[in-house]
Amino acid sequence: MVNLETVPAAWASELIDMYEAGSSFFLASPQRTLLAKGEAARLSVQGGADRLKSLPQRVAELLARTQFSGGAPSVVVGAIPFDPVKPAELIVPQTARWAGKLQLGSEAAERQPDTADYKLRPVPEPEIYEHGVSRALARFQKGDLRKVVLGRTLHLTLPTKVDVNRLLRNLARHNPHGYTFAVNLAPGEARAAWTPDESNGREPRTLIGASPELLVTRTGGRLKANPLAGSAPRSSDPVEDRRRAEALLASAKDRHEHAVVIEAVSDALRPYCSRLDVPSEPSLVQTSTMWHLSTVVTGELADPWVSSLELALALHPTPAICGTPTDLARETIRESEPFDRGFFTGAVGWCDASGDGEWVVTIRCAEVEGRELRLFAGAGIVEGSSPRAELAETSAKFRTLLQAMGLNQPQPAAVRGDK
Repeated sequence: MVNLETVPAAWASELIDMYEAGSSFFLASPQRTLLAKGEAARLSVQGGADRLKSLPQRVAELLARTQFSGGAPSVVVGAIPFDPVKPAELIVPQTARWAGKLQLGSEAAERQPDTADYKLRPVPEPEIYEHGVSRALARFQKGDLRKVVLGRTLHLTLPTKVDVNRLLRNLARHNPHGYTFAVNLAPGEARAAWTPDESNGREPRTLIGASPELLVTRTGGRLKANPLAGSAPRSSDPVEDRRRAEALLASAKDRHEHAVVIEAVSDALRPYCSRLDVPSEPSLVQTSTMWHLSTVVTGELADPWVSSLELALALHPTPAICGTPTDLARETIRESEPFDRGFFTGAVGWCDASGDGEWVVTIRCAEVEGRELRLFAGAGIVEGSSPRAELAETSAKFRTLLQAMGLNQPQPAAVRGDK
């Protein structure tokens, strides 16, 4: 029997203190906080060219074989990769504890110990990333590709082991309106392009981040999605910060990028809905480092048996993290990115036996193992994009994790792309 415990909202901050790297799943959203521990059952790895399509049925069967004490619906938690041929990391935990919104103080970030002497290696190098953007822009001239998201990584090596618990708290403290997560990953998955220091041995490997983007949530017969597309770095100067926000909202290039994403999200969700509400104009949302164009899409399900996981996979990957047309964007990504995305631009979340659940887009994230971190960031390329501006956008997005590590000032030249 699997245990389920719901704790008072006032105790939400205790859940993050109870988190343990290597054995826990943590997700704090603007509405609720979930801490899951242990592993009662694991979704088996299944072969096939498109294994993600069978996930909803296999998860439903897995949940049917488990039960929480007290009669509460069992829950599956974990991460879905970007690439549909790669395995998902989904488990039924031994225990699941729920609370309300996580509220931490606004104190300064807890600095990781011994971060003064660290090594930073960008993959690809900034100038190579810019060349990749230029090559992608050349494809737009052929009229087939409408958008592609190109990512890059930073490999960070510290002199001592990363304190994952401290990093998680810092992310939650600086991103109170987003989705802070930490997922324990099975050894060896999604590491084709990453070779950590051999001294790490069998250290726990954790996917950690603070995403601003909700992929989809389902509560009863209602759903909500909140795609983001079109971004601008924030400024420490209030006047300049507001100017950047207003410029983003007025930008023809960014509004076009956003419209491409909203069209795709609406098309993916409409077959599942008896009613779908899509605002005609985007709004602005902010994180500690970025401004984003945002649209909240809501709907009522035509079939009450459709689960949150099925909805998430119907949306994944959205043009916000891949591009459009999807197949051509994937091809461009494979040709341009010299690394395996793994769970970056996938989804993190949960789904219970009743079908309710919440899935967020896996961005502003890193993989952590021992003394090593691999940070991820991407930028949406559309006609009119500038290679230099897209590089700057990825540099700004890296700041979410760098700030949480206490490495935000000064920003390393490798992040900025200084030449």
